[in-house]
Amino acid sequence: MKAVAITGASSGIGEALARECARRGASVALLARRADRLEALAGELRQQYPDQRFSTRSLDVTERTALAPALEAVRAELGDLDTVMANAGLTAVNRTGAGDPARDEQVTAVNLLGGMATVDAAARIFRERGGGRILGVSSIAAFLGIPGSAAYSASKAGFTRYLHTVGMELGKHNIHITTAHPGFIKTELAPGMEKYPFVISADKGARIMVQALLRGKKDVTVPAWPWALVRRVAPLVPDALVMRAFR
Repeated sequence: MKAVAITGASSGIGEALARECARRGASVALLARRADRLEALAGELRQQYPDQRFSTRSLDVTERTALAPALEAVRAELGDLDTVMANAGLTAVNRTGAGDPARDEQVTAVNLLGGMATVDAAARIFRERGGGRILGVSSIAAFLGIPGSAAYSASKAGFTRYLHTVGMELGKHNIHITTAHPGFIKTELAPGMEKYPFVISADKGARIMVQALLRGKKDVTVPAWPWALVRRVAPLVPDALVMRAFR
């Protein structure tokens, strides 16, 4: 892992992934909508790791035709691109029947369609260069839907299935895909997370994800306890218990 591009890198898990990749010696391209946050992070990383390259690019993953040119550009800036992390995500509470389907459309556009477009753009580069790694950040909500966030749960379930399928397809091109399923991770995008059990920091989550990627794992639950067990028993959990947990 020498040259990495990360979407949604301006905060939360994306920022933590950038720090973890830099700590491991990689040059990193930071992509997100908030250019000021990207520049601040890049400046900090340049001071810490002067022998590595750090580039920034303002990018909205819902503008899907912009993804391939953006990755090609950062590839030129870094000198190569061997890893892409499709991390950009959006969460929103939207009660079904509230009359605001636009919020659900936005969540789906970012989490599912934007993630798919990121992976597709990365695969194009990696097929040409003879291989690469892709990390897709999904969620434990792919297996245990969150009441009040149905669109979020559906978008993550769709992204998980997409990543699994393209992983089978791209293996013959030496392109490895790791799907990460975080549980409760404390970030600014998810206020009030501290009220839930088993919460971990974004930095710890990023370490687990990057380690899994480098070990060639196809799937990682973050952290393993208790979410690996939750994944297994999710189909058996009564709806009433899920409603009580997320009320």
